Amino acid sequence: MRVIHATAFALCLLTVAPVGCFAGDAKSDVSAAYAAFDTTFNKGNAKAVAALYLPNAKVLPPTHEVASGPTEIEKFFAGFYANGVTDHKLELIDAGGDDKVVYGTANWSAKGKDKDSKPANFSGIATHVFERQADGSLKLRLHTFN
Repeated sequence: MRVIHATAFALCLLTVAPVGCFAGDAKSDVSAAYAAFDTTFNKGNAKAVAALYLPNAKVLPPTHEVASGPTEIEKFFAGFYANGVTDHKLELIDAGGDDKVVYGTANWSAKGKDKDSKPANFSGIATHVFERQADGSLKLRLHTFN
């Protein structure tokens, strides 16, 4: 009888285990999401960058002009491209979370032009909140930076 109970318990565990199997190491997952973001950003396609965000996502820039949803986020990033911003790079500081919500913090840098149209380097710190998708990938829900 104990063998039957142990077998039934093991089968229950096997049917429940796949629910969390997409969750990996948060630092690895966020590092991969950052690499994908940098690659997408550096192609200069604002629509593709906006696709990295959830439909109800928010971008909170230092200007305090919140961008909500795909159309506003696309417009926000199009402004970077119009101002010649290139070579975006996110460098992981830390990451954590669970099977559903993952956060990352990063140093960011990019190249562009200053107010006098001279080449300039920009940098700061960013915070990202991701939601894990059914396929295990991460999509941005919140992005803030200075």
